Amino acid sequence: MRSRPRQGGIGTLALVDQGHAVSIEVVELRALVGDVANQFVTGFAPPRLAAAIDAVTGSDGLIAVTPVFTASYSGLFKSFFDVIAPDALTGQPVLVAATGGTARHSLVLEHALRPLFAYLRAAVVPTAVYAASEDWGSGGDEYTDGLPARVRRAGGGLAALMAARPPRADPEDDVTALERQLADLRFD
Repeated sequence: MRSRPRQGGIGTLALVDQGHAVSIEVVELRALVGDVANQFVTGFAPPRLAAAIDAVTGSDGLIAVTPVFTASYSGLFKSFFDVIAPDALTGQPVLVAATGGTARHSLVLEHALRPLFAYLRAAVVPTAVYAASEDWGSGGDEYTDGLPARVRRAGGGLAALMAARPPRADPEDDVTALERQLADLRFD
C-alpha cells in the first residue's frame, strides 16, 4: 500500500478554521490489486489490504476518487469497496470525485458513485467533482466554475459534514457497572 500523510487538501482549511486538527492519508489502490483479488478468493484480507480498509473505515471523512472506464468507476475501485463490510461506512461523510478524458462521462458521479455510497449508507456530500482533461489548468468561463472552485465548494461541503458529525464512541469509554459484571458471572 502506498499511503502517505498530507498536510493539505480540500476541506482542510475549513476544518482548521473551525479549530479541528486535520490529518490526511492517501490510499493508492493500484498497489493493492493482488491483495483485493486474494481477499475474494480466500475471504481474508492480507495485512496491507487490512490496513487500507482500516484507514478508510476509521476515517472521519473520505474523498473517493476514481478514473472513469466505460462510463463507470474502475473495477479495482468497485472491488475494493466490495471487500469492505456493508455497514462500515454508515454515516461517514464521503466526497465522490472522478476523472476522465471528456466531460461526457461526468454523469458517472450520479449514476454510479453516488448510488454505490448510498448503498453503503454513507453521508455523500451533495457537491461532487468531475475533472475532464480540459479542466486541468482551466479557470472556467462565464457559465461554469473552474476545477479549483468546484474542488473548494465540494471540500467545504465535506468539511461541514465532518464537523457536524458526532465523535465516534470509543469502546474503552463504555464502562459496565460492577453489578452487571457480577451478575454475568453467576452460574445457574
